[in-house]
Amino acid sequence: MQGSARRRPHPAAAPGSPQPAGPLYQGRAARLVPVATALSRISRLTRVPHPRPDPPTHPQHPQFIPVTADFLQKPSSSRVPPALSKELQLFQATPPHPGCPSSPAVARHGAVKSEDTFKTPQFHFDLWFYFTLQNWVLDFGRPIAMIILPLEWFPLNKPSAGDYFHMAYNVITPFLLLKLIERSPKTLPRSMVYVSIIVFVMGASIHLVGDSVNHRLIFSGYQHHLSVRENPIIKNLKPETLIDSFELLYYYDEYLGHSMWYIPFFLILFIYFTGCFTPVEEESRMPLAALLLMGPSSLYYWYLVTEGQIFILYIFTFFAMMALVMHQKRKGLVLDSNGLFLFYSFIITLVLIAVWVIWLWNDKILRKKYPGVIYIPEPWAFYTLHMNNLHAAKESL
Repeated sequence: MQGSARRRPHPAAAPGSPQPAGPLYQGRAARLVPVATALSRISRLTRVPHPRPDPPTHPQHPQFIPVTADFLQKPSSSRVPPALSKELQLFQATPPHPGCPSSPAVARHGAVKSEDTFKTPQFHFDLWFYFTLQNWVLDFGRPIAMIILPLEWFPLNKPSAGDYFHMAYNVITPFLLLKLIERSPKTLPRSMVYVSIIVFVMGASIHLVGDSVNHRLIFSGYQHHLSVRENPIIKNLKPETLIDSFELLYYYDEYLGHSMWYIPFFLILFIYFTGCFTPVEEESRMPLAALLLMGPSSLYYWYLVTEGQIFILYIFTFFAMMALVMHQKRKGLVLDSNGLFLFYSFIITLVLIAVWVIWLWNDKILRKKYPGVIYIPEPWAFYTLHMNNLHAAKESL
């Protein structure tokens, strides 16, 4: 019977009697006793007042109350005895679990971004100034620099000064757009911004090549107010398939390049505009610097829309801004200084476009090049048609 004998468990202890000692009772509960004792002593000695204020609820689960340890992070060291000071310091030095609501990972990637709360919207004068300056110098000044600078400095088989301006524009403009997005008081969809920046750079680079060749053709007698096949230096080319090649070049320049350049450009501006709303009325005021920049900025947008032939894209962006302003106004939100600067610049641009169209409404030659309902002539087509003829007449005299 000795070999078949089984171990019998200890009989259950009577209520109130001490637990019997033995290997079966040296388990988890026995190991947790010192920890529970230490925590109770810390809580009793720090004398946390009750009831405590309710901590903020979880943004997605209101019934969930995150556990905070403010009384352990900032205890009253004068009430902690020396015997427990080391234990308390060790507890405070332990980093929170990554899933804890108070951990930096959750604060950084949670549903409510910390920058949404603490960033104060201010007018970004430095970025808007650099943005306007480089637009005028590197974009509007490209063809001017190519015409003014001597041809001997930049031969026709080499990049012109305007091409180098365009290269600088393709680098500086995306950088400034990204800096604008970074300074937004709201968290914006970064993936959409990055994709838009990539497409923007690709479209501007395509336009760089086509625009370089088209502007170089001016020195050979090319006239921008005429179509490709109607130009005197193009229509007599042999074989005629060369004309198709020049039309392909014109397509890359004026259609594909402009579309891939300007659609991401206005999309990024609109994404930035969505974060320019504030509930504080005092922040909805433009400083004097914004008022001074509004004129040059609006004039550049006029040039961008007319020369790029992107009026439909511009007007849809403007209508989207108006709809967003009315929608946010119902929620009690108003535009901050940056949003007002962008919105008013678009309004002045629309006025300038209307004045430009009314002025050239009866021009028969430009009417022939720009048929259809939307009649918005390009400034450089107007220049090659009227200003070049005026200069030639003066030289003949």
